[in-house]
Formats: sequence, C-alpha cells, structure tokens
Amino acid sequence: MTLSSSLNAGVAGLSAHASQLATISDNIANSSTPGYKRAVTDFHSMVIDGSAGVYTAGGVRTTSQRLVDERGAILSTSNPTDLAVQGRGFLPVTSEVYVGLDGSDYPMSLVTTGSFRLDEDGYLTSPGGLVLMGWPAEADGTISNYARDTSNALEPVQINPAQFAAAPTTEMGLAVNLPATSTEAGSGALPEEISIEYFDNLGKSQSVTITFTPTIPATGESNTWTMEITDSAAAGATIGEYTLVFEDSPTAGGTLASVTPVSGGAYDPVTGQISLALNGTTVALDIGTLNSFSGMSQLSDVFAPNSITKNGSPPGVLTTVEVDANGYVHAYFDTGLSQVIYQIPLVDVPNPNGLKINDDQSYAISADSGDFFLWDAGDGPTGEVVGYAQEQSRTDVAHELTTLIQTQRAYSSNAKVIQTVDEMLQETTNIKR
Repeated sequence: MTLSSSLNAGVAGLSAHASQLATISDNIANSSTPGYKRAVTDFHSMVIDGSAGVYTAGGVRTTSQRLVDERGAILSTSNPTDLAVQGRGFLPVTSEVYVGLDGSDYPMSLVTTGSFRLDEDGYLTSPGGLVLMGWPAEADGTISNYARDTSNALEPVQINPAQFAAAPTTEMGLAVNLPATSTEAGSGALPEEISIEYFDNLGKSQSVTITFTPTIPATGESNTWTMEITDSAAAGATIGEYTLVFEDSPTAGGTLASVTPVSGGAYDPVTGQISLALNGTTVALDIGTLNSFSGMSQLSDVFAPNSITKNGSPPGVLTTVEVDANGYVHAYFDTGLSQVIYQIPLVDVPNPNGLKINDDQSYAISADSGDFFLWDAGDGPTGEVVGYAQEQSRTDVAHELTTLIQTQRAYSSNAKVIQTVDEMLQETTNIKR
C-alpha cells in the first residue's frame, strides 16, 4: 500500500532526524571540551521497487561518525605540559589504572591534546586519568632505536620533582693573546698564568691552572712559549706541557705555527684541541688551529684572556619540564643545565576517522583505522608537538544552531506527513458507514 509506505517513510524520517538531533546536542554540550571532535549524521535514501506505475516510499536511514581528522584551534596556556598536536598525529597515553601494575605492556590510547600535570607519584597525568607515554632517554640524553610498529617500549612519563643533576665538563675553549715583546732578547718577562674552573664527574668544582712561560733568546726573538697545565684535583700535578711557536710572517703574524707536546695528551691540528685527562674524565681543550686568528695568539705587548669557555655545571635542582616541537621532554635545572629525559613519538594511522572512540577525547586502534606507526614529531606525515597549549573543541556553535533549526523543521515536516497519512486512512475507513 502506498499510504502504508508513506507512513513508514515518515516514521523513518522522525527517527533519522532524532539521530541528527543527538549528534547536534552532543556537539553543543562539548563546545568547551578541549580536543573534542564534532560528530555528524549522514542521511541515506532507501529505495523499494514497487509494481509498474506505482511508487513505494523507501524512507531514509542514517549513519553517524566522529570527524577525528578535523583539528580545532590551538590556544596558549600557562602550563608547560599542556600539549597539543599541530597537524597530523596523536599523543600516546595509557590509563592510570595500568600504571604501577606488574609487567611493562601498557594498553595504548591516543589523544590530540591533554593537560598533563604531575600526580602524587610524578606521572604526567591528565584530569581524566590518562598518563602520557614516551621512550625513556639514556643517561647521556640519547634515545635508543626502538621499534616503530609496536608500543611495547613506551613507558609512562615519570618525573622526580626533587631530583638533582650535574654535568661534567667535557670541553674548554681558550683564546688568549700572549705579549710578543716577552719573547724578545733581554725582555726579562715573567710567566703569565690563568685558571679555569671545571666540574668533575661528581659535580665538584675543580680547576686547571695554565702557565705560559716565554722563551727568551740571547738575541732576536723566539716567538716561543711553554704552556704548562696543572690540575687541582691531582694536588697541582702537571698533566700536560706543550711548546707553542707563533708565526711572524706578514700574512699570518701572531697565529699558531706549531704545537709540540712535551707531556700529556696530543694536539689535533685539524680541530685545534688538546686532549686532557682530568680527574677520571677527558676534556677537550680548544686552543685554536694553526695559522688561524681564532684561539691562541701572540701580538703586541698585552697579555689578554680574550675568551674562556667551558661546558658542564654543578648540581642543580629541577625547576621545570617542557616538551619541544620534536617531542623531546627536557628537564631544566636552576643551574641552567637541561637534560633530555623522554621522547614522545606521534602515532599515525591511515584512517583517523576509523579509530574507536573512548571517553575523555581518547581513541583506540581498530580494524577500520589501520595499523599504527610511531613517528618522530615533525617527520613523515606528522605535525609538531606544541607545549603551553591545548587544542580547542571543533564545535562551531553557530553552525550547530543553524543545523538545529533545519533539523527541527524537518522533524516537524515528517510528523506532518504521519498526521496527513493518518487523516487519509481515516477518510478511507469513513467510506463505508
């Protein structure tokens, strides 16, 4: 019956627009939820073949999906571990209920943003109980070559806010001008001395003393100095002695002509560095390359330490933790030292809209999403990690309200169809009285 099919189509229309109303209400309710992805309802017509010359209404059906691949605007915050992904990719997280359990296999979920803060155990946790995961760094800050098609190596990011850290000195730079007049015959010049602080493997402050003694000839000028290096950690013992000869040519006058070791580590003419053995560690002392105006020089009559540099730091207290654009988690200390402690990869899947939807704007891998891959942030198809930021809801309230009006009108129209069919059926039953 044509009237019956019209009635069924009207009922299907009411159900379809009720489904659309549900997605609209969900979108509007989450218009202030960070990282929320709007849901949409798609309508599909249903066709039923009738007899020749007679049209049978098939009605309508709907499908709903969440547009995970759409990204909201990124808003700046004051928390360094508020994170958002700018571009493609997801942050790996796990539920706090799995943290602390025996075993190292943490079920992985995905988010595009999160407000992570330290909980009572030092884990970076969101208000919804999701814990950020990453690859732990080695002691020197490097990240091992982990497999990218599995999450087994990912660990919950845990930070000890009371930790101390120090960095031993591994490099020193010395740019000193020695007076050329001191190597002239009859100058009577005394040795020049300079001291440089360094930090040993335990973060203790030590120092090397470098003494420059001119070679004074009977006649003319030698342009030669003896550089002696002593170490306070070795009770002032000499750890290296070198003969420095300077050029006096018109084009390269005052630059190093040669460096000859008497004792201690070798001088590398390519890098301009001397290898020093200091209290259980090796330090590269850069005095400049040969025939170069950087590093050591011998000009005029002035002793001038132009530049003295070194790396390393004494023990410091953790002050803040930040995540850079490539996903590296840096711990910053009050001495200026920074250490890489984790790397947060970005997870990518072929079909983001096929991910399984979970609570708290999190997602799980499904057969429809395809297999995942763990990328370094900024590599491949993935975007960057943004700290001090959160992704806002993808809901456009104005658009949703406009769609709400259309849905209301369409729902009323379908109800009118049912009312009309009812009246026509009533007329049919009134034919015989």
